[in-house]
Amino acid sequence: MAGIWPYGDGSVGLPAAERPLFLPQRPYLPMGTLRDALVYPYGLEDGSDQVLGEALQRVGMGSLIGQMEETRLWSHTLSLGEQQRLAFARILLQKPRWIFLDEASSALDERAEGELYRLLADELPNSAIISVGHRSSLWRYHSRCLRLLGGGAWRLEDEASGDEAQLAFGRLSRA
Repeated sequence: MAGIWPYGDGSVGLPAAERPLFLPQRPYLPMGTLRDALVYPYGLEDGSDQVLGEALQRVGMGSLIGQMEETRLWSHTLSLGEQQRLAFARILLQKPRWIFLDEASSALDERAEGELYRLLADELPNSAIISVGHRSSLWRYHSRCLRLLGGGAWRLEDEASGDEAQLAFGRLSRA
């Protein structure tokens, strides 16, 4: 969907002028200042120290606030968990309508993961959050789950029913 995997075809449409945010397990952090890493990929109208600092504070990275203008290879400076927290700060700053998270909290413990998902739900209630992951703990932050069953089969489950009611069943094809 992000256009980075060449095997497969099809199309996914988004409303005009929408800028989705794709966050992989290991977030891309451009070489440059911490400010550059925070406003990637779209930039910000208000990239003030106060706005960026608040986002860092909210994701548990307040210790970096004084390093906004430091140029580093941040992907080698920060642990994977810290990089993932920084990526969640990007979400808060960019406020995308479509958020795709691919194992984006895998280096965090379940408590930290929950805090960040609840933060997104509170701050961006009108955004669609699509998560790909292996942790069953992710289930509680989503209302639906597309479960891939193997052999191209899938099942759409609804958390609201209380017992993973089957809403739809199908088979994926390569055609």
